[in-house]
Amino acid sequence: MKRYKKDQLRRIWIYFILDSKKRTKYIVKHKIFNDVGSNFFFQPRKIPADPKLIKFHNNVVVTSGVLFITHDVTDFMLNNIQNIDHFYKYYSGCIEIMDNVFIGSNSIILPNIRIGNNVIIGSGSVVTKDIPDNSVVAGNPARIISSFDDYLKRRKENDNNIIEYIDNNSENKLWEQFYKNR
Repeated sequence: MKRYKKDQLRRIWIYFILDSKKRTKYIVKHKIFNDVGSNFFFQPRKIPADPKLIKFHNNVVVTSGVLFITHDVTDFMLNNIQNIDHFYKYYSGCIEIMDNVFIGSNSIILPNIRIGNNVIIGSGSVVTKDIPDNSVVAGNPARIISSFDDYLKRRKENDNNIIEYIDNNSENKLWEQFYKNR
């Protein structure tokens, strides 16, 4: 029980660490997840219910609002249906994120999912099955929309048109580009 309370307090504390880099350092230092590789970045402020069921390998970026669902509590409802002749078990599963993965904002990763190497998951995606290596996926449910190599090629071609947001002058340039492209 003591460990459970300590874990709960850490999860609450993480929520109040506003700086993403500091939050990531805290998560790694206190071994919140089952395992975390090098070059890990975790932007969400909410920690999943069962963080020990999640492994992150190297060079993984998890952006804001991403949810990792490691369990399904429909058994609470199903087991209270009258005249039912079956006892439903609590369902939970692991999630493993391999090397070089970017998970876009507000995506949802369901239990028993493995996300392969060199994968980009578009914002708002719902990952319902394993994602193979070298894929770019998006949608609900998430589907392959490109290969990782094709994405790199397109991104490299567009780098000349990207303005880095550094200061107020950059802000003005971004607005100029925005209106120019309309």
